[in-house]
Amino acid sequence: MPAHDIPHDLDDHHHDSSGPNPDRALRIGLGGPVGCGKTTLVGSLCRLLRDELSVVVVTNDIFTSEDAQALREADVLATERIVAVETGCCPHTAIRDDIAANLDAVEMLEAAHDRVDLTFVESGGDNLTAIFSRGLVDAQIFVIDTAGGDDVPRKGGPGVALADLLVINKTDLAPYVGSDVDLMLREATERRDGKPVVAASLVAPDGASEIADWVRHRLAHWRADT
Repeated sequence: MPAHDIPHDLDDHHHDSSGPNPDRALRIGLGGPVGCGKTTLVGSLCRLLRDELSVVVVTNDIFTSEDAQALREADVLATERIVAVETGCCPHTAIRDDIAANLDAVEMLEAAHDRVDLTFVESGGDNLTAIFSRGLVDAQIFVIDTAGGDDVPRKGGPGVALADLLVINKTDLAPYVGSDVDLMLREATERRDGKPVVAASLVAPDGASEIADWVRHRLAHWRADT
């Protein structure tokens, strides 16, 4: 049964997924296979953006809240700004097919804080078909990594092809796992019809800086559209 660990005494309010809205945060989903670095990316983005923006995070796991706990222990945001949804189902179901638990968590978390600028929704680890419903998020980042093989961009799939930003993580490991980062970038670009691709090593101190700039740019456009 889907569950989340946010307070249940907040006032009920209506779902709002109708596009640019000056009264709510920009919602960005982060998806990708198990172990690609989604939680690391969320943590890095929180550290880079928390001093200039009001940020909250919803994480997804099937039966645990480990990703949320990892972010809390890393002190990337105040504890009450990070909540977990235990989906009880395949990750793609909770972000695409039956988004109710996630949307409830997002809306209640945003309502609990004054003027949230940015909400991150981290999917549980899934395959290359995982893509977020636009009823849940306004933009989406898909993460893959060099350890998964340099043929992943060529094989494609909705996550690789359709996400607003594709991140190829763990470039530092490429020499050790026999992956060609330049090949991955080239084939990803061919698959994505002009949408951006970033190669990164998220364990580096500035590893997420280019991705943070993309988030800032996306937020500026969101605000302009409102």
